[in-house]
Amino acid sequence: MTELAVRQRLRDARGFLFDLDGTLVLGDRYNSGLVPLPGALEITRWLSAQGTPFAIFTNGTTKTPRQYARVLASIGFEVADGAMLTPASSAVAVFARRGYRRVLVLGTHALAEPLREAGIEPLMAAELPDAAPPAGVDAVLVGWYPDFTMAALESAVHAVWAGAAVYSASQSMFFATAQGRALGTSRAICAMLKSLTGCRVEVVGKPALAALRGAAAVLDVRPADLAVVGDAPDLEVAMAHRGRALAIAVTSGLADAASLDGLPAAQRPHLSVRGVDELLSICREARARAGI
Repeated sequence: MTELAVRQRLRDARGFLFDLDGTLVLGDRYNSGLVPLPGALEITRWLSAQGTPFAIFTNGTTKTPRQYARVLASIGFEVADGAMLTPASSAVAVFARRGYRRVLVLGTHALAEPLREAGIEPLMAAELPDAAPPAGVDAVLVGWYPDFTMAALESAVHAVWAGAAVYSASQSMFFATAQGRALGTSRAICAMLKSLTGCRVEVVGKPALAALRGAAAVLDVRPADLAVVGDAPDLEVAMAHRGRALAIAVTSGLADAASLDGLPAAQRPHLSVRGVDELLSICREARARAGI
């Protein structure tokens, strides 16, 4: 795609989907102490003033979407109702479509609560008697789980042996924090489950197409009309390509310019910028030239 075509698509985007950590904010490994990155408040406010809706999707599950929205509001962001999304958000849609009623959750209550609100019963692995085989479980959902135990693993293995499908909030090895890279737990836990049971693991967070479609539905736009902005080429960029959205990479988090240049052409972002502050300048310029 030519530079002109990229800027035209950026100008005409009907909605924006932002990553959180490393794109709009940085905090610690528990998503606490969040601080806006340069330009983050400004670009979200500018989009709102332009009448262009945006959503934020984090693969983090330390908080519910509502809790994330409250924290972001406390540091100056204005996020529309329902526009803060986590893998639990897309999991609800997937589970409802497949008729799941009971899910074993390897994670925190923040991962379980959106399921409960949607009428799906979450069974917390941490609250089961040691290594108890859970009954009547349709699926196992794995998220951020720093207190993971062998008892939880054994319960999940029994659930899979009994026919439960396995879903992961994320398969990323790391996520960006103010202290550098922090290890993601979902991938490690799912690797153990897969090794022991041979199960297939389906991702419900980024870069799954279900995550992009869920965000597009919230914004009431087609996935192809979105601009997707993030710091992880294997997450936001990959997801954007899958949905034919505009892929924009920032180097304020996990990615750097060298890692982006080293990607195969089909996997590279359509546009790479230092951060959302630079992206805002490009957006303003593109719309000014078009007289918008």
